[in-house]
Amino acid sequence: MTTVSPLAPARFPDMPVIRGVTLASHACGVRYAGRTDLLMVEMAEGTTAAGVFTRSLTASAPVDWCRKAVAKGRARVLVVNSGNANAFTGSVGEASVRRTVDEAARVAGCKAREVYVASTGTIGIRLPDEKITAALAEVRGKLKADSWFEAASAIMTTDTYPKGASRTAVIDGTTVTINGIAKGAGMIAPDMATMLSYVFTDAALPAEVLQDLLSKGVDRSFNCITVDSDTSTSDTLMLFATAKAGNTVIKDAKDRRLADFKAKLFDLLTDLAHQVVRDGEGATKFVAITVTGAASRRAARRIGLSIANSPLVKTAVAGEDANWGRVVAAIGKAGEKADRDRLSIRMGGILVADKGEMAPDYDEAPVAAHMKGRTIVIEADVGVGKGKATVWTCDLTHAYIDINGSYRT
Repeated sequence: MTTVSPLAPARFPDMPVIRGVTLASHACGVRYAGRTDLLMVEMAEGTTAAGVFTRSLTASAPVDWCRKAVAKGRARVLVVNSGNANAFTGSVGEASVRRTVDEAARVAGCKAREVYVASTGTIGIRLPDEKITAALAEVRGKLKADSWFEAASAIMTTDTYPKGASRTAVIDGTTVTINGIAKGAGMIAPDMATMLSYVFTDAALPAEVLQDLLSKGVDRSFNCITVDSDTSTSDTLMLFATAKAGNTVIKDAKDRRLADFKAKLFDLLTDLAHQVVRDGEGATKFVAITVTGAASRRAARRIGLSIANSPLVKTAVAGEDANWGRVVAAIGKAGEKADRDRLSIRMGGILVADKGEMAPDYDEAPVAAHMKGRTIVIEADVGVGKGKATVWTCDLTHAYIDINGSYRT
């Protein structure tokens, strides 16, 4: 049994029913024994869809399919398997996707372009899709509206706990619900979205509006996290809207009537992104890094990720060492403007460096005490502009090596 991350939430959240969404999980034996490894979600007719996907040049066959299918903006079925990524599998992988899509469309009575698939797990191994297609009819018979915990559990790989989040929002006087699930613990440095994450709402929103909101929300959440600086071949985040809430259909993402929905969606995405970091392979500490005074927001994020991805910073955090000099070095290598002689750094809210040197009267004792906590806060002002960004990461422990050194065995 995998030990649950010490940073895990106390429990899986309460996830209300999303009108027009039913879910089921199943044990197909794709790779794992004694656990579920297949998720099927069916959505009501008229469901709209949006998605963001990895920009990796070695993207998986399922990503290629979903990227094309989402251009139509419609969805009826989602099929996700864990244990095998169906990535770097050439024409064999493409054929596997097509067989899965066709069978899912057949059992659900929908069009192939309304079916989305995803696979997560080992790269470069043929996916035994016959195990999936043979089970889809049975899985469809198990669909229920309240199987969120089971759904989040079925898509896990090295995750130590299932990840979910829920919010309610108001659109022009109508209350709508948003639920999301995610998986991810390693190979985390999203270049668009996250490992795998699926968000569902009963709101009525056009696909174009969903896409605009999702893209902006991802930029402020999943694109601001890192566990190990590695981008996955399978990164996928999708948002589905069933239109069952009966709200006024709003066709402009900038419409003020969408302000609450946008805020709640962004908050949910950030919650899921944080849960992924908190489940980072071998993680014992959650690290929030805020950069201010940068040339732009994008520059601030790049500097923040340079700190967050630094093995020296991450191991110092793991060792509870208040080595702020490593933060200085990470800022300097980021490739963005920074004024060495105006640079200031705080750890746990305590000024450790100022105006290009150690802060006057610096006392390491309170900083060392902060480093012993579960949540570490690092702040840096680079002194060149007004750009600001926050990124999130975790520490780097020997357990990360243990997990990834034996991943395939």
